[in-house]
Amino acid sequence: MVKSFVWRIVDLIIAAVFIYAGALKVLDPVQFAHDIDHYKILPWTIGVGLAFYLPWLEIFCGLALILRLFYRGALSILTALVVVFLVATIAAKIRGLDITCGCFGHTSQNWSFPAHLALDLGVLTALAALCYCSVVRARANASPTPMS
Repeated sequence: MVKSFVWRIVDLIIAAVFIYAGALKVLDPVQFAHDIDHYKILPWTIGVGLAFYLPWLEIFCGLALILRLFYRGALSILTALVVVFLVATIAAKIRGLDITCGCFGHTSQNWSFPAHLALDLGVLTALAALCYCSVVRARANASPTPMS
């Protein structure tokens, strides 16, 4: 009982992080498009499309975690987003690009690279743990009951 309560709290924290981050980006999609462009990975037009699409995806996935609708799908999408972002951030750093992640709009622009990395690794760890717990829970619910 306590264990499931703790995981539910982790669910809510991760959901809040993504809803908050998505909402900040929805408020200023042009700035987010510029943040995406600074990575120098995608053409500008694709970056602009992502700047308008990704924040809403983050918000809807966060809501899915809270409401437990499409839960495993939301976890999978958020995990993939964080992994792609981590790879892009590390690649940009290796190429010597001075980037701001744009994760939390203007509030995250003064964070150092190690701070971004620590936050992203923490969120990725929490997402991986939630994915693992979801799989274990699904297996436990699907296991056949022994006949008496």
